[in-house]
Amino acid sequence: MMPLTIRLSSKWSLDYRKHILTGSIHKPTLKSYARFFSMNDCRRWIYRKNSTSYDLVAQTQPVPSPDELKPHECLVAVRAVSLNYRDRIQWRNLAGRNVDGKVPASDGAGEILAVGSAVSRFKPGDRVAACFFPTWKSGKFDLGYHQADLGGNLDGMLRDFAVFDQDALVRIPDGWSFAQAATLPCAAVTAWVALVRRGNLQPGQSVCVLGTGGVSIFALQFAKLLGAKVVVTSSSDAKLEKARQLGADHCINYQEIPEWSKSLWDWSGRHGVDHVVEVGGPGTFEQSMKSVAADGHIALIGVLTGFGPPTASLFPLLARNVRLDGIYVGSRDDFEAMVGFLNSHQLTPQIDRRFRFEQTPEAFEYLESAQHFGKIVIEL
Repeated sequence: MMPLTIRLSSKWSLDYRKHILTGSIHKPTLKSYARFFSMNDCRRWIYRKNSTSYDLVAQTQPVPSPDELKPHECLVAVRAVSLNYRDRIQWRNLAGRNVDGKVPASDGAGEILAVGSAVSRFKPGDRVAACFFPTWKSGKFDLGYHQADLGGNLDGMLRDFAVFDQDALVRIPDGWSFAQAATLPCAAVTAWVALVRRGNLQPGQSVCVLGTGGVSIFALQFAKLLGAKVVVTSSSDAKLEKARQLGADHCINYQEIPEWSKSLWDWSGRHGVDHVVEVGGPGTFEQSMKSVAADGHIALIGVLTGFGPPTASLFPLLARNVRLDGIYVGSRDDFEAMVGFLNSHQLTPQIDRRFRFEQTPEAFEYLESAQHFGKIVIEL
C-alpha cells in the first residue's frame, strides 16, 4: 500500500502512519487534519491591555509542528471553547490581574493530532478536554497551582491548536460533541467538587443553587441525578421555567422576593437546605446563611456581586454548625471521576448560544449581558 503523505510545506511532509494507529481515523479527525495541513498560520485571540481593561485582539501565529513535541506532549486541535464568568473578570480587569498577551478561556475540547515519543495515556484521534489547572493531577490543592491556570497565567483555549502535557488532558464523555464537552472543565468540575467530593451529597438531601449560569445549572443537574431536591433562584421567570423543566423542585424570583431565604425556609418546612451552591458572593451570602440547614454545607464559589467582604454577621454559621468550603474548580482526578459518572448517567449540558470563532467579541458581550441560561460556546 502506498503511504498516505500530506505535503505541509516545501520543506517537509508528514506520514499519517507515524501519528495515527490503524483504524483510528474517523471523520472528525480527518476534518481536523485537513484544517491543520491547510494552514500556514493558526488563529488565536489574545487580551491586549487598554487604559482600563483589555481588548480582545485576533492574531495569527505559526502552526505548531508535531516534530517539535516534547516526549510527553500532545498536539490538540481545539474544536470548541466555552466561556465562564471568570473570562469577564479577566476581560474587564475586575481583579486587577495582568493577562496582557494571553489567550483567553480555560475551557475547551478537541482531538489529539500527534503525540510525543513518551506519551502513554493518549493516541492521535482521542477526543479530549484540558484541565483548568494543568498541573493539579490529584490530592490536596497547592497555592502553586495558581501559577499555571489556563486563560490566566497560561494561554487558554481560544486558538486553533494547542500543545499540552499528557497529564493535563482528560478524555471527554462517550458520545459527547466537542461543544458539549467544552462546557465541562471549569463549570461542571466546580459543581461536581462542590456537591460530590467536598459536599458528599446524599439521596434525599436538598440543594439551593443561586442563578442559572454554568456552575448552578450543572449543580442542578448533578443534584437531581443524585436524588436530591433542588431550589433555584433567578431574576427571570423564563429562566426559572427552564430550571423547572430540568427538575427544579422550587423556584424563587429574587427580584420579586428579595428576602428569598424566607420562601426557601417555608418550602423546606423550616429546616433549610443541606447544601447551598453560593456563586453570588458578598451580595447574596446573607441570604445563603439564612437558607442553610443546621449542620449544613455552603460551597463558596463565585463573586458575581463583587470581591468585597460580606456585610452581614457571620454568626449564623456558628449557630447552625455550618461547614463553609471554598471551591476553586478541581483536580484531574476530579474531572475523570465526573466523566465516569457522566458515562453512566444521562445529562445534557445546557448550551444557550453558539458563536463562530470570529464572533468571539460578540460572545464575550453576550456573557456580560447575563442573558444566558447555562453555557456559551464558541466553535472553531
